[in-house]
Amino acid sequence: HFFLMQKTAYDISACLVGSEMCIRDSQNTVRWSTYRISMPLASGSPNPQPYISGRRDMQTIDLEDQGLRALNETLQSQDCDTNQTEWLVTNPRGSHAIAVGLDAPIDVTIKGSTGYYCGGMNKQASITVDGSAGPGVAENMMSGKIVIEGDASQYAGATGRGGLLVIKGNASSRCGISMKGINIVVHGNIGHMSAFMAQSGTLVVCGDAGDALGDSLYEARLFVRGSVKSLGADCIKKDMRPEHIELLRSLLEEAGSDARPEDFTRYGSARKLYHFDIDNAGAY
Repeated sequence: HFFLMQKTAYDISACLVGSEMCIRDSQNTVRWSTYRISMPLASGSPNPQPYISGRRDMQTIDLEDQGLRALNETLQSQDCDTNQTEWLVTNPRGSHAIAVGLDAPIDVTIKGSTGYYCGGMNKQASITVDGSAGPGVAENMMSGKIVIEGDASQYAGATGRGGLLVIKGNASSRCGISMKGINIVVHGNIGHMSAFMAQSGTLVVCGDAGDALGDSLYEARLFVRGSVKSLGADCIKKDMRPEHIELLRSLLEEAGSDARPEDFTRYGSARKLYHFDIDNAGAY
């Protein structure tokens, strides 16, 4: 995996790649229960999907009963053609590496708080944590959407390459560290050293930011509505142009925030710390 070959702001250790530890062969067989939730059909739809029939089955896995490896193996086995698109995970109890390495357009709801690296390396899937998330949520995320209804611990969205991470509460230190294309919207505040060495993507903070925001920043876009305790090396305040307002409006709407784009301040790189050709910024 490319991201393991990069030098980042924190020491690379076994715990950093926790989301990879469940990408392995397993002999376990998972059992899940099924119940129905109301799903009204779109008015006038001439060709509704045959498995919907006005209601959709939701697959439910009890993590305490089935275990983490069986859960991840089952979710990872889903593909783009699956009709098992709605999943509910119960009793997470702060387990690490839940729903990692997914690569299918499925919706996964986790009823409770999670430990390290929830949703790591996510691709296509939509994951909702009905609670808070431990360190490294959405680590190296590629696409899809992850929503944390509570708070997120350190380095949320670290090295993320795409998709949208929404944190309804606060995010701790190093949020968006070394981000490489991911969009992150935090409804609350973020901690110190957020967006450190952020290369590309967008970090939106509806609250306040801690010390050293955007230290050693490349070309990521930072928007903060509240106060910033201090800016990191080579991070400066920048003018807000119409295209930035439109970008913010779109991200805030998708993240379920009613904040006004006009209330934010934009920050970016002064482009004095690194030697690179700005015409090639899109390649970084």
